[in-house]
Amino acid sequence: MTTVTAPEVPRAVGHRAPAILGRLVGVRAGDATWVVPAMLGVVGLAAILYLVNVTVSGYANTYYSAAALAGSQSWSAWFFGSIDSANFITVDKPPLATMLLGLSVRLFGLSPASILVPEALAGIGTVILIMATVRRTFGPAAAVIAGLVSALTPAAVLIFRYNNPDALLTLLLVGAAYAFVRAVERGSL
Repeated sequence: MTTVTAPEVPRAVGHRAPAILGRLVGVRAGDATWVVPAMLGVVGLAAILYLVNVTVSGYANTYYSAAALAGSQSWSAWFFGSIDSANFITVDKPPLATMLLGLSVRLFGLSPASILVPEALAGIGTVILIMATVRRTFGPAAAVIAGLVSALTPAAVLIFRYNNPDALLTLLLVGAAYAFVRAVERGSL
């Protein structure tokens, strides 16, 4: 008696994504060979757009730069998002974004790079999370397209190269969407 079996489909071999990025965007063993280079290319493009010559704006919005400087000098000013280290005037936004900048200035000193690089890194993280979110639902081609649209949107390029709180807000909103998609998949809270 003979049996007919389906031929074995060769799996894509030869690409190794960095472990963290691979796990985050959901790289699977049976992926086509273009998936990992395309996703890494989108992240690289975002890094180039957001990081190259990021200090051209100087201290950007001096209102938030002052809050970052005050937060680097006083933990109380850091916690409340004050513009001065004596905690007399606070920013008109929730202080989480200025907390991030204050930690950067505390670690690296006051410079345009220590103020603007965290914003650019939030933008790169946003692109990664968008690709991971879309990938889980619509597949790798849609994830690459969504990552490109996110990275190339002029308003996104602007907010991820400037020190307004919008960069961290965008990252956290996309992170919440990713967590929502994961919770729906698992059927849990």
